[in-house]
Amino acid sequence: MSLRNCRNVKVLEVSPVGQLKRPDEFFEIKLEYPDWDGWKPGQFVMIRPAGWELDLLWARPFSICSADGDTLTLFVQKVGRGTGRIVALKPGDTVSIWGPLGNSFAMEPEIPTLLLAGGIGIAPFCGYVEQHPHPENLRLFLAHRLSLDCYPFAALSERVEGVCMRDDQPEDLQKIIAVMKEQIVEYAAKDGLILSCGPTPFMKTVQRFAAECGVRAQVSLENRMACGVGACLGCVTKDGSGHHVQVCTRGPVFWADKVEL
Repeated sequence: MSLRNCRNVKVLEVSPVGQLKRPDEFFEIKLEYPDWDGWKPGQFVMIRPAGWELDLLWARPFSICSADGDTLTLFVQKVGRGTGRIVALKPGDTVSIWGPLGNSFAMEPEIPTLLLAGGIGIAPFCGYVEQHPHPENLRLFLAHRLSLDCYPFAALSERVEGVCMRDDQPEDLQKIIAVMKEQIVEYAAKDGLILSCGPTPFMKTVQRFAAECGVRAQVSLENRMACGVGACLGCVTKDGSGHHVQVCTRGPVFWADKVEL
């Protein structure tokens, strides 16, 4: 993948998700579908609006939420100046997009698979559920801080078994961790597969419990990225051997026992 794979596409729709009226609102952004040969759940794209010029230099990475032959859908949380400008885009605006980038989650249709999402880490699991040939073998667990209607949990729980817990009070975190451990233990007993995406502390917890239980697990990292193609070295992490690797090209999905968190 290189910037020669960059495409200019039009914004089709930008819609707020949920009822929040605060700086960290969530948005669903629909773009024209680039002329890709295909994509896999867990991959991501880099987005840079044409109007940024040199005011905001670097593109922003987003997990692919879903895509078909007409539309590419992203799930975006407004957390800073760059994402604030992106969610302010209007239909007809042009963005530069390169992707699909990185690797993808393992998909083993006959294996019981637990999807562990922390907050906006639910985004790549939308496409995973859509593409999975046996969604009855999936269970989704969402730990979230904001109101549940800010996340696409309801739509996913119509297709797969879904469990959610809100981190709202000081005592909630330990309850969430306890339930995560129970579920990981359950899937270890089934020789299942654990897939996770979310903030680093969330995935450290998944990594620790997966190692204790001896169950296969993957983690999708949310490191800051500037180029998405391995050139800037801004997203490096250490693999299981202590070597520095680029998350954008070697990840963002890693086997939990092959990466340092």
